[in-house]
Amino acid sequence: MSERLVPGDTAPAFSLPNADGGTTALEDFAGHDVVVYFYPAASTPGCTKQACDFRDSLASLRSAGYQVVGISPDPVAKLAKFAAKEELTFPLLSDDDHAVADAYAAWGEKKNYGKTYQGLIRSTIVVDRDGKVAAAQYNVRATGHVAKLRRDLKIDQ
Repeated sequence: MSERLVPGDTAPAFSLPNADGGTTALEDFAGHDVVVYFYPAASTPGCTKQACDFRDSLASLRSAGYQVVGISPDPVAKLAKFAAKEELTFPLLSDDDHAVADAYAAWGEKKNYGKTYQGLIRSTIVVDRDGKVAAAQYNVRATGHVAKLRRDLKIDQ
């Protein structure tokens, strides 16, 4: 696992396949603030709640100057189905080899029911318009995370 990112770090570049069949890169957001959130698996209860919270907050995030992109290790086809079912209007990216998650320190040791394994750590990294980390939050909860993020970023409802 990479060392956790902290504000001021340069955000690792990425270019990943998206749910629409194209490719999305961090450089596509140059000049904009972007919320990059990592989630373990599309269409699971927690990840669905988090994605829908981002969807429902998208207008206010965008009006405050933020774009949103979600990244998971899911294949593109699963992401496309998830985006369609939940009416998600922000990019969902497939990091199937978890190289980007690793670069962002969002891949590492997890514990669940007494078992230790490697997996995706639910994390949110805010990258500023200059490509620098503005905020890095690790081990976030699916429920209530977007509301907390909005408070931290001082974004009104």
